[in-house]
Amino acid sequence: QVQLVESGGGLVQDGGSLRLSCAASGRPFGSLSMGWFRQAPGKERVFVGAIAWRGYSTNYADSVQSRFTISRDNTKNTVYLQMNSLKPEDTAVYYCAANQFLSVSRTLPSDFPYWGQGTQVTVSS
Repeated sequence: QVQLVESGGGLVQDGGSLRLSCAASGRPFGSLSMGWFRQAPGKERVFVGAIAWRGYSTNYADSVQSRFTISRDNTKNTVYLQMNSLKPEDTAVYYCAANQFLSVSRTLPSDFPYWGQGTQVTVSS
């Protein structure tokens, strides 16, 4: 089992920045590919981005490309989602997810068996 705990959400103005963190435990962090998803009210959970288990590869949804950056610190068992130039349409609950040795090309929620509880991000206009 893998336990994931997100933090760092909050309220930010249009054009602002936030950094989300996700701390993992339960499996060797260096074996976990990590993903970020988000779910807006009344909508499905969608892929935001992912980083490979060694951090050598990332993948982003088109909607966040060039604005969001995923990184990881394997010494702290933590993955980060740096969000810049935030827009009101980025408002959602953000979830981190994990799977061992998963390719970053895998972007469906069903590709990830382990999930955090989510953290709310609200961008005001």
